[in-house]
Amino acid sequence: MNYSIKVRGIHYTFPSLNALLGRAAPLRSGDQLAGTAAASAEERVAAQMCLAEVPLRAFLEEPAVPYDEDEVTRLILDTQDRTAFAPVAALTVGEFRDWLLDYATDGTTLARLARGLTPEMVAAVSKIMSNQDLILVAAKIRVVTRFRNTLGLAGRLSVRLQPNHPTDDLRGIAASMLDGLLYGCGDAVIGINPATDNPATCGQLLRLMDRLREEFAIPTQTCVLAHVTTTMQCMERGEPVDLVFQSIAGTEAANKSFGIHLDLLREAQTMALALRRGTVGDNVMYFETGQGSCLSANAHHGCDQQTLEARAYAVAREFSPLLVNTVVGFIGPEYLFNGKQIVRAGLEDHFCGKLLGLPMGCDVCYTNHAEADQDDMDNLLTLLGVAGCNFIMGVPGADDIMLNYQSTSFHDSHYLRQVLGLRPAPEFAEWLEKLGVLDAQNRLLPAGDLGERLTRRAWQQLNPPTT
Repeated sequence: MNYSIKVRGIHYTFPSLNALLGRAAPLRSGDQLAGTAAASAEERVAAQMCLAEVPLRAFLEEPAVPYDEDEVTRLILDTQDRTAFAPVAALTVGEFRDWLLDYATDGTTLARLARGLTPEMVAAVSKIMSNQDLILVAAKIRVVTRFRNTLGLAGRLSVRLQPNHPTDDLRGIAASMLDGLLYGCGDAVIGINPATDNPATCGQLLRLMDRLREEFAIPTQTCVLAHVTTTMQCMERGEPVDLVFQSIAGTEAANKSFGIHLDLLREAQTMALALRRGTVGDNVMYFETGQGSCLSANAHHGCDQQTLEARAYAVAREFSPLLVNTVVGFIGPEYLFNGKQIVRAGLEDHFCGKLLGLPMGCDVCYTNHAEADQDDMDNLLTLLGVAGCNFIMGVPGADDIMLNYQSTSFHDSHYLRQVLGLRPAPEFAEWLEKLGVLDAQNRLLPAGDLGERLTRRAWQQLNPPTT
């Protein structure tokens, strides 16, 4: 089907809905690389004007990837809740934007709608929204999940404590964990990216985190961000697995490049649920995504990268995850060239995920060869805090020495909690107060005896006495 519009006497024609979505997307290097971007700012505006007139129902009739070729498309269309969709079924994309911004459209209304929306609808409306529109709508939505604590409540901001080490050295990891805990980080998850992805190494890391968690009765969850098949092997071996992690994408072909498919994720979820390690809930999955992953796998089907990113959220939604994290600037400047593009992408991803009903966090990050710096990250961090982001990363010194990229530090999370009056997850905040890390006014206290006790006990864990 062709889509066309006349602007200033010039006819713009777009041969498909995918082409229209691509031309309407805000400028980014990945879409230019893929050949889906508008040729000029004027064509982009024309495409956005044309897109605003497209009925939301059109996305059910013309999916981004053909139904017969892609299990993600089949998941999207087969699970769409037509009853939930009914309140907006007669709207165009432009009318949907106005409806989202309306005073009467509150968080409860948006929660009821989530299962009726498809990722393509959500991606489409984001393309005609300003940054402040994305923030305003996302801020209305709270998505609450639970495992050993409660994440996503209003007035709360959680942090993934990310103590990575380039050689998986247990002492280095333990030192970073202790540092992060003393800054009030770790309520979202204590999550390690292993330098070596095998069951033996991952088992060591899991046991380290679990010993310290149990020793100090920390109300949080732990995760080694290994491939899902490695985690399944760890579960079979009896290792203390809380959450199952996997990177996911928005097309079947891209997921195959990650070595996964939907049935494999279902099997892993079933295994994790059977362990019954959660104390206040059973959200056992943790997913990470990022704009550009489908293009880097040559699996984008001619779609723009942000629409495909939104489709990854349909995969995540199927498994009721505890955490979903867009690692927004990690893939590099080939996909998001500079700070401006990274900021926009982070707000888009957070908005789209929340609107689809997901507990969205963001790794506010960039690679060293991108045209970005820490000031850009401060800006995005603050904007996401205003938008109600569930969690961010806490990386020692904001510099991940294993993955070799720049993120947000332990200090950054406390900045955001201070400036916006946010607290950690309630169970974790209570634990921090009890141990003298945080006071009732949300102020960090000197480590004192706690720091010494934590350090001493961690050392004992890693260096048991010999006989």
